[in-house]
Amino acid sequence: MTKRAVLLANLGSPDNTDEASVRRYLDQFLMDPYVIQLPWVLRRLIVSLLVLPKRPKDSAEAYKSVWLEEGSPLIVFSQQLKQALQQQVELPVGMAMRYGSPDIESELLTLVRQHSIEEILFIPLYPHFADSTITTSIELAKEVIKKHQLDVKLNTVAPFYQQDDYIMALVESAQSHLEQPYDHLIFSYHGLPESHITGLDKSGSHCLKSSDCCQIANPAHATCYRHQVIMTTQRFVEKANLPAEKYSIAFQSRLGRAKWLDPNTEDRIRELAASGAKNILVICPAFVTDCLETLEEIAIRGQEVFEQAGGEKLTLIPCMNQHPKWVETLANWCKQ
Repeated sequence: MTKRAVLLANLGSPDNTDEASVRRYLDQFLMDPYVIQLPWVLRRLIVSLLVLPKRPKDSAEAYKSVWLEEGSPLIVFSQQLKQALQQQVELPVGMAMRYGSPDIESELLTLVRQHSIEEILFIPLYPHFADSTITTSIELAKEVIKKHQLDVKLNTVAPFYQQDDYIMALVESAQSHLEQPYDHLIFSYHGLPESHITGLDKSGSHCLKSSDCCQIANPAHATCYRHQVIMTTQRFVEKANLPAEKYSIAFQSRLGRAKWLDPNTEDRIRELAASGAKNILVICPAFVTDCLETLEEIAIRGQEVFEQAGGEKLTLIPCMNQHPKWVETLANWCKQ
């Protein structure tokens, strides 16, 4: 019987909240050609001259506002997910980060060498396809295998944005919040530059060429982030039986001057407050694990934006983290 293991992969986090740690993390993250899709020289100039001089200080303060005694929320919750999954499967389970530590190389080598693994099920923990998340993680895993001449087969889980078990886990994890009175629910997805989407459209004539392009069947949807987040939202509202006027989609976490997907989450929050909404919910399905982008950007800054615009209470629906239904879903994928 083939000896198998599971390697989960998340985005990553600085090792600490000091500026030096945050600067190292941002440099590694932003210099990835799948993240800033420009030639190396231009990417280096942008990161070194426009980002690293100021952003590490602001980001360090943001991390401090959500840091746990055990460390980064993303790392802590990811490790808890790994432990919960390990209790449900007999296969060895690893947890790696694309940036920072524990890194993909060390985790993959540990699985192979300690357990004599012949096949790895690699699960990037991103429901929706993007080069800046899924492609970069898979390519790095392949590079590690090639670099160390490992005799191991790498199988990957495809984007699971509309799989029934994922949708059910997402709905169940949010159910207690949906049962409470609220005015509106925002599905806030991580933003993406429009060029990342149009660049993957082989025809060059479909993605973002019309307002309803994501509703028109097309092969480009296999790698279209915008289409996939719309499908996640549609499947969620169907399962949760939400009326159309109770929810909307927005995109957060913009960086730089490129044109990003609209509408912007903070703008949507202000619009809702201006329309008289006093109590709103925000769910972030692009993330399966709570992190800086959910805990600080939405729960803290989002609340401030909402209050300043005349709203009262903004509630972040936590990510699935180690919710039992999500752990069960992952365990079932591991057993297939």
